[in-house]
Amino acid sequence: LKYASAEIRADREMVLEAVRLGIDHVTGEHALQHATYEFRGDREVALEVVRHHGLALKYISEELRGDRGVALEAVRQDGLALEYASEELRRDRALVLESVRQN
Repeated sequence: LKYASAEIRADREMVLEAVRLGIDHVTGEHALQHATYEFRGDREVALEVVRHHGLALKYISEELRGDRGVALEAVRQDGLALEYASEELRRDRALVLESVRQN
């Protein structure tokens, strides 16, 4: 998505496919960081991303980083994703416990 036109980066189907593929292993960038802010704030897209790439929580909207369901999926995939959850959720005992279990 990094070099795609604005039109392509605004195409829901294209963004979902790109975020499913995830990380560019050459640059280390995640496709979501090149998606429009609209998709970074889309709960369906966020859940799809973090189920496969928990650390991509970093690129999701601030609002969704505070969504317990999204954060829980992220830490289930990679416990280190807790770093990118909202401050409030980092105090959530069950979420922290899940993070510890994953690492």
